[in-house]
This record gives sequence, C-alpha cells and structure tokens, in this order.
Amino acid sequence: MNLSELSDFAIDVLKKLIETPSFSREEQGTLAIFDHIFREKNIPFQTIGNNIWVKNKFFSPEKDTILLNSHHDTVKPNAGYTRDPFKAEIIDGKLFGLGSNDAGGPLVSLLATFLYFNEKENLPFNLIFGASAEEEISGKNGVELLLTDLPKIALAIVGEPTLMDMAIAEKGLMVLDCTAKGVAGHAARDEGKNAIYKAMNDIEWFGTFDFPKTSATLGPIKMSVTQINAGTQHNVVPDVCNFVVDVRATDSYTLEETLAIIKENVNCEVVPRSIRLRPSGISTDHPIVKRGLELGMKPYGSPTLSDQALMPFTSIKIGPGDSARSHTADEFIYVDEIKKGIEGYVGLLEGMVL
Repeated sequence: MNLSELSDFAIDVLKKLIETPSFSREEQGTLAIFDHIFREKNIPFQTIGNNIWVKNKFFSPEKDTILLNSHHDTVKPNAGYTRDPFKAEIIDGKLFGLGSNDAGGPLVSLLATFLYFNEKENLPFNLIFGASAEEEISGKNGVELLLTDLPKIALAIVGEPTLMDMAIAEKGLMVLDCTAKGVAGHAARDEGKNAIYKAMNDIEWFGTFDFPKTSATLGPIKMSVTQINAGTQHNVVPDVCNFVVDVRATDSYTLEETLAIIKENVNCEVVPRSIRLRPSGISTDHPIVKRGLELGMKPYGSPTLSDQALMPFTSIKIGPGDSARSHTADEFIYVDEIKKGIEGYVGLLEGMVL
C-alpha cells in the first residue's frame, strides 16, 4: 500500500478501535482487532497478556532493532461527554471517540508505518511493532511484560500525541505515602502531640523546596501534596496524619537520589509506592533527533508520563494529536493529523542509520 492507502487503512482501524471498549486490564477486544489484521495479512505475531507484537519480514539478528510502540488501552469516559464515546464519527475533519487522540491516532499511524516498511528487504535496521496494554495505569502487565518477550531493542519510538514534535525527555513519577506521628490526647486539655501540626511543617517543605539541580529539558522537579487524612473525632488530638505526595522527577537526579534528598529534609516517614517510573531522555546528537530536526520537528521536554518510563533503553516520544485533548470529554483527533503522522514517522525512518 502507498501512503494514501495506508492513511485510509489506519483511519478505518482507528474507527474499529474506538468502537471496541478497551479500558486498562480489559483490552481483549482491541487485541482481537490486531490479531485479525495480522492474520489477514499473513504476518506472524506474538501475544503476551493483552500485548501483541510483530517483526518485519526480513528481520535479521545482525541488525539493530527499532521498536514502534503505543498503547491500545483507554481511560474510562468522564461525565462531561456529550457524544457516545464509543461511536466513531468524522465531523468537519475531526474523528471523535474515546481513545482517538490518546493514543489511537499514534497507534494506528505506527501500525501503518510498520506495514509501509515491512516487506522492504534492505532496511538498515529491524522493526518491531508493539501494541501494549495497561499504559493508562502504568500496569505491570503492559509494556513491562511485553518487553520480556522482545529481542534487544536499540531505540523505541513511543507513540503519544505530541503534535508530531519530539519529546526528547520525559519526567518520571514517584508517589510517596507519608506518615507524620504524634501522641493522642484530649483536645480540651494540654495533652498529646498533634500529628497534623507535625505534618504541616513537612507539607510546607514539599511546597517550597527547590532542588539544587534543574534539568535543561524538563526544568525543576515538581512535588505536590495531593491527599491528606487524619483524626477520628473532634475532641481527640490525632496521633497519626497520612498524606500523599506526587513527585514529577527529572533526569537531574535518579529516583533514588531524589528520595534520599526528601528523606534528609522531612521528619515524617516516607515510603515510595514504587521507583519503576523513571525519567528518560535522548541525546540531541542521536540520529533520530537529527533527522527530526531536518523535518522541522521541534524538541521539547514532556511533563506527562508514558510507557517510556518503563523502557531501559533509548527512546523518543512522537505522535499525531494533541496531549491537551487527552482524557477530555468528546475526545477527537483530526483526520489530517493521522495522515501527517504516518508521513512523519516514515520520514524519520527513511534513510536513517543508527
């Protein structure tokens, strides 16, 4: 298929994906769509959990491998929808539907790109297309599971809506469960040590502290206290105050270093839920970044999380659509964005040597 035919194909696949519910951990329906596509095209495929992947026809162990990856799960539609979130409909050049922008558009554009190159015999690299599950919840049965099934990857192109600009760095995430401990007492008497007051000092620190190092691409680390809970009744001084901190980490520090600095400065007990979701970045001297610049793609640092955070190899985030539309009511992507997305991905890969 030529690029025009591939664009029409991609849009048709996206319509089917929109009309098939695929909430995180419930992606069996959209998995079946990809299963059918690859069977119809006689392309051998592998599945692991609700993830599916394929290798290009002339895959060679002697060549470096590029992973084309995006996710096929969605969040649940919010209460603000005025349209049927599972009805794929094109109006005034906009394709409406849940997951159309995040990340259906990038997903089908990468699929079309894979098909464009699949039967080319003399590629300087291998290609793998992988559609992963559980991205929206950073689940352990998503891309993290998929990667255990794949050969060594030299580079990943992660499909997310970036307006086809290049996210050459991405913030990581660390969620902290914090506990300030006091001593219970009667509120009417001068008894006890109020855990809320102890927590307030640490909460003030989280809101005002500036880490010494700032990332050139991602800016400062951002910490936000997002939940708090304490007390059992009005006349009892609480002995425990629990609060949650959302830490958006940068490549200036490892997550372990970030956590150590936090623990050195607060009095509460701090327990990270995980240190899996790491910040990522790619050198501006990398061939794909140089190629992107030649094509007019702008580099930037992304504040939003993607499956990049779980990839222990070089990756870059690029895709059609606009991140500002993600998770919004009446989600849509412009049809032309998908066409330009395929052209952009093909342009990046044609003639590139790792």
